[in-house]
Amino acid sequence: MVSFSPHTINEAVAKTFIGRWFRLEGSGHPLARPGSKFLTELRAGTVTAAAMLYIISVNASILSDSGGPCVCEGTADDPICAANTEYALCKNELSRDYVTATSAISLISTFLMGLFANMPLGLAPGLGVNAYFAYSQVGFNGTGPISYSEALAAVFLEGIIFFALTILGLRQWVVRLIPRSITTAIGCGIGLFLTIIGLSSSGLNVITGGISTPLQLGGCKSEFADATTGFCDSHVLQDPRMWLGIFVGGVLTAFLILYRVKGALLWPILLVSIISWPRPTSVTAFPHTEVGDSNFDFFKNVVAARGFKLLGPSNVDWKAYSNGKVWVALISFLYVDLLDTTGTMVAMSKQAGLYDARDGDFEGSSIAFLVDSICIAFSGLFFGTSPCTPFVESASGISEGGKTGLTAITTAFWFFISIFFAPILSNIPAWATGSVLIVVGAMMMENATKINWDYMGDAIPAFVVIAVIPFTYNVAYGIIAGLILFILLHNLPKLAGMVSPQLLPPGWHDLKEPYNSTAFLKQPNGKGRVSFLALLPPWLRKLVRGERRFWAYTDDEIQRILEGRAMSKESDNAAAKMRQDERDEMRKRMGEEVVHPAEDHKSDDHTDDVNALEQGMMASSTYEMERK
Repeated sequence: MVSFSPHTINEAVAKTFIGRWFRLEGSGHPLARPGSKFLTELRAGTVTAAAMLYIISVNASILSDSGGPCVCEGTADDPICAANTEYALCKNELSRDYVTATSAISLISTFLMGLFANMPLGLAPGLGVNAYFAYSQVGFNGTGPISYSEALAAVFLEGIIFFALTILGLRQWVVRLIPRSITTAIGCGIGLFLTIIGLSSSGLNVITGGISTPLQLGGCKSEFADATTGFCDSHVLQDPRMWLGIFVGGVLTAFLILYRVKGALLWPILLVSIISWPRPTSVTAFPHTEVGDSNFDFFKNVVAARGFKLLGPSNVDWKAYSNGKVWVALISFLYVDLLDTTGTMVAMSKQAGLYDARDGDFEGSSIAFLVDSICIAFSGLFFGTSPCTPFVESASGISEGGKTGLTAITTAFWFFISIFFAPILSNIPAWATGSVLIVVGAMMMENATKINWDYMGDAIPAFVVIAVIPFTYNVAYGIIAGLILFILLHNLPKLAGMVSPQLLPPGWHDLKEPYNSTAFLKQPNGKGRVSFLALLPPWLRKLVRGERRFWAYTDDEIQRILEGRAMSKESDNAAAKMRQDERDEMRKRMGEEVVHPAEDHKSDDHTDDVNALEQGMMASSTYEMERK
């Protein structure tokens, strides 16, 4: 009798070409990823999609504010067409075109990231950079320093420049040059970033902006909110939708995670959405307002597919590069996306166990950056959107167990479905996903234990990264602030030490983490020789040396990646053991018995890690023989 149990399905898929391509556990691939299972990847991709689908409507709303290709026939009384009905109708059509365009570019970029880079990342037009595109460059109703067509030309050229930088390995340099304390702090900062998103109007609406203080309590009903700012004038924390999201979306999620229920992040999102869709309730997602009526009319369609006739290559102004303001916009796009993408990919790879602690890089970085750059160019050229970028919400799927590109492909599938079922999937309420983002943020804060708090020269820059990322709503700004402070706190004392060793701060030689900016130039052969050949990505180094199969991993490269994985795992295990020892000591002081019911399970996990390393080594030998 044929068995269709989850275990049987996972094992059967792992032994196929799909399992080997995506390096599922049990596939026999030398770089198989421990813990990666087919059904888990599908569930993780669905969770990521549920956390990301809000971008469809949000991105459409933001980008359509620019007016796009709509022509404003301004008058003396209304120079920006604020009251022009014809222009408003064009913007309404543009917004619906952007719903389809956002789904399409997210589908393509996420699918390519999963298929070729084998990374569990969801990509879409990034929040923050889309606002910069719409309000700072093009401007509301086209009142900015450059036109919509010129902005698209800047986005397209950004993708081409990133492609060239990736081919030369320059984007990988950034990953290797960022100090360990900063890369560790990025994960914490993104965790708090997700938390503040979950608490804000993009989630539970527990907090809003304030007048006397930067933030204040929210959660009031619409009739008690200021009509202009949206801030609560009174009756805070009395919105039943917020409490639905907190208890059914948050507390329930916490209990499901506590008891290790599969799909713990997904089921509460679905449950809150189903509760919120009926209209005659106090928690409905479709209140009897103009916007609510419009959304409900769209929701009732269930299935709706349309193109994006107002968007496309015809909007790009190829003569824009003669305008100096376009280059200013391009430079801004470049540095923000460079650090934002790098920081997000490093943090996500660490959470998924794909980070190589030895080389300071992550698996598939070259292809991941290439896919990212191609999709940025596609964003501007074909879809008329701001640059595509990896989403921090990918952490929700990774927390559900996603480790391979199958997670991304599953997310892409839901973006494909959203093109036809946009009325349903674009109306998942914000309070359904808000608590999940907070829970994922809590999971990511574990990275804080790995920061070197013993030396303030490492700790303070790391803390600045953690603090600045959420409060500026921008990963890049946090990294920039932390790096500047790190450079000052490490180089000024170093210069002082050249004058006299006594001017070096306490802990310089023992407590400070070692950092050498030329270390990434050393050849990965264990001999420590400095060579500019090391600046190139691995595949290009092999091509320069005349190797025909330059895209294939060598036996040495596989072993090095496996050892890098093991180093990362050992670091995690050491931190976990230290925390467990502290808990055991607390129990002893309280007179409680020290019991480790999960000790056998942990031992099995450790044995699995060792076995995975040994199996990888053996598989790499077989792989090398096949390659030759």
